[in-house]
Amino acid sequence: MQLYNTLSAEERAELIDQAGKQRLTLSFYAYAKIEDPKKFRDDLFIQWNKLDALGRTYVAKEGINAQMSVPAENIEAFRETLETYDFMRGIRLNVAVEHDDHSFLKLTVKVRDKIVADGLNDETFDVTNIGVHLKAQEFNQILEDPNTIVVDFRNHYESEIGHFKGAITPDVETFRESLPIINEQLKDFKEDKNLVMYCTGGIRCEKASAYFKHQGFKNVFQLEGGIINYAKQIKEENIESKFIGKNFVFDHRLGERITDDIVSQCHQCGKPCDNHTNCENDGCHLLFIQCDECKAAMENCCSTECLDTIHLPLVEQVKLRRGIQVGNKVFRKGKSDKLLFKHSGELSDKPLATAQKSQDIRQKIKIKKVLVGKAEHYYPKPQVGLFIIENNELNVGDKILISGPTTGNEEVILDKMMVNGSENSVAKVGDKVTFILPFRVRLSDKLFKIIT
Repeated sequence: MQLYNTLSAEERAELIDQAGKQRLTLSFYAYAKIEDPKKFRDDLFIQWNKLDALGRTYVAKEGINAQMSVPAENIEAFRETLETYDFMRGIRLNVAVEHDDHSFLKLTVKVRDKIVADGLNDETFDVTNIGVHLKAQEFNQILEDPNTIVVDFRNHYESEIGHFKGAITPDVETFRESLPIINEQLKDFKEDKNLVMYCTGGIRCEKASAYFKHQGFKNVFQLEGGIINYAKQIKEENIESKFIGKNFVFDHRLGERITDDIVSQCHQCGKPCDNHTNCENDGCHLLFIQCDECKAAMENCCSTECLDTIHLPLVEQVKLRRGIQVGNKVFRKGKSDKLLFKHSGELSDKPLATAQKSQDIRQKIKIKKVLVGKAEHYYPKPQVGLFIIENNELNVGDKILISGPTTGNEEVILDKMMVNGSENSVAKVGDKVTFILPFRVRLSDKLFKIIT
């Protein structure tokens, strides 16, 4: 019984490309009382794995929160796996505005204490006592009411690239930070103002609306299905978008465009830009906005220090980041004194530029490659690597990529190789291949052929 991933992200990407089938990126959530989250988690993983569903899901005793990538042909079967449970019958699936077959490359289902970390320990707080849900047209109408206060319950790096006009955009890095800040800021308006809130897909507002009702706010509203559902409705109903810019999403795309307005700047040069990237230095991974020109000049790095680091030998890079926790910086540390044009908190509603229609939604230039084989051994004295060919052919003259968690990504032009002990220009499936390499390879390394 498989309860975990057996393929790397690179291998999964290759299988997706080879399949050539459309995938849909979607999200959903549901608050419910789940008695055994571990069993619930395992059952979901088994069913979703059969359907080639990928994504990141959290389950807890309070419910489920999921962002997924599902083959379009399996979408109804996927929905059936949800509707097996009473609390998910008729559940709304928020389908993305823009699709990328590589939005998720692994299936991760984790058990957590809560599906949305809120920092609350109030047993009298009822998460199901929520505010009034508003559809897009209703949301637009209430925004015109002078008694309305609209609050963005996302983080600073999300609101910076796109937000509703006139919204309060808290300068926070986590959802739990925003609750006490907004409660204090609006404490004098509990009786006479409309507290209207929104987030990416609705899950944070679902909890926030219940919290503020618990705090005594009388008129609490939330955008049904969040920005994702709003974007779908304004397109289908041909109504005005009160949201400007881009909607940040937590997958490989890092954003999907809602309007052509660019409301943020490259953090390095100040040019109008709303494309996020994570610093290329594995010891940093700072999330920041970077234009194409700075991306090329800085090689996806946030600073000259990180640029210098990525050109060090891999052994030296590993030494520098030893003992440093990096993973939790991703999506969080969008602030640094090295970023000269970073803005958060009070944001402008004035567009700085108009996005080009042909702009690619992917944040990095994808190297087209196919998996060929895997490393079997390395002979240190002659500096020779041994590989087993498992897929396709390998030819002298091919540009190859050797990739692994310690090796990194190393590209080489294959000018000579030994096939099953004899020099040859072609290697086929099942062959053992050796060739000289200027670096050490490990058993976890994969061999790819780069397609030009």
